[in-house]
Amino acid sequence: MSEKYRIYLDACCLNRPYDDQTQSRIALETQAILTILNQCQLGKWKLITSVALEAELDRTPDPERLKKVLAILAIAKIKVVSSQFLEERSTELVKLGFSGYDAAHIASAERSHADIFLSTDDRLINRAQRNLEVINVAVNNPLRWVMEYAD
Repeated sequence: MSEKYRIYLDACCLNRPYDDQTQSRIALETQAILTILNQCQLGKWKLITSVALEAELDRTPDPERLKKVLAILAIAKIKVVSSQFLEERSTELVKLGFSGYDAAHIASAERSHADIFLSTDDRLINRAQRNLEVINVAVNNPLRWVMEYAD
């Protein structure tokens, strides 16, 4: 794992470790996310956070879960703040069919020059794949990405 990846995890990734681990897919994705977070804690990779991510997470109804997720985000080395660029880019992405938060996350990942934007949301990933020519960041599932890029 020699490359120093800049990684943007969306809210569903950050919540994945606290989802029902009896489902195989969830358990495997959790292991991939924990691997990524471990590399970030060790300083080998950089975790990116954003105002958009914090805003979405603030809507978490369970205060204990929110506290745990925010503790994960505390290891982030890069924070994307609101800007005119983000607002305009998010609007463009919403026109492609992304939700407001998803658009803001992708715009934030682009702005921070993330190497990868990770999500466990299949619809978001599929929509990103259909719009590859206009999205300026690679989008993938954490499990697929770790299997391909981590050794």
